[in-house]
Amino acid sequence: MKHERVLLEGAAGDIEIFVDPVGIEQPLRGIALIAHPHPLFGGSADNKVVTTIARAFRELGYVTLRPNFRGVGGSAGVHDNGLAESDDLLRVLAYARGRFAAPTGRLPVALAGFSFGAYVVTRVARALTESGDPAERLVLVGTAAGFIEGTRSYTTEAVLPDTIVIHGDRDETVPLANVLAWAEPLDLPVVLVPGADHFFHRKLHIIRNIIHSAWHR
Repeated sequence: MKHERVLLEGAAGDIEIFVDPVGIEQPLRGIALIAHPHPLFGGSADNKVVTTIARAFRELGYVTLRPNFRGVGGSAGVHDNGLAESDDLLRVLAYARGRFAAPTGRLPVALAGFSFGAYVVTRVARALTESGDPAERLVLVGTAAGFIEGTRSYTTEAVLPDTIVIHGDRDETVPLANVLAWAEPLDLPVVLVPGADHFFHRKLHIIRNIIHSAWHR
């Protein structure tokens, strides 16, 4: 299925978004906003983990939006360590809610992210909750948390216990111990994929299967 490329006006210039609709025979169930990994290390909306998550959501009936962070692809601006990026995602979400609606009113919103994108998504989820308009549910894969390679440190926000957290046991970028230390005080389960590295090489189908099975619970 061919995606639509949208340039949305943002605070720093254009935000490039790839919009992937559901099939014409499938009822629209919601909106899924999916964030990509670190832009200074090659992350983009075309990342295979990101497109795998998007595919899973489309199969569940969600229109998906995959924006490029500042300085990536057709998106203007420069990297801001997740701060301005969070504001940009909120702007993308406002656009999506204005464009897509159900006959009964507003569609539910799911948030998903991979690596740095997962960290940003937790910030977006907090902002939505504080505004009284929480997301339906979150999917976080390879979540950036704590101190990781490259002297980067992430204070990842708290999320609800129904959040789907997926991590590889051979993740060489974000140590599993970091994610467990973040998840433990939240009573948050972590789905561990044996043999998976940070980018889930040859394990992408497992991400899709986990989302499908968990979403119906």
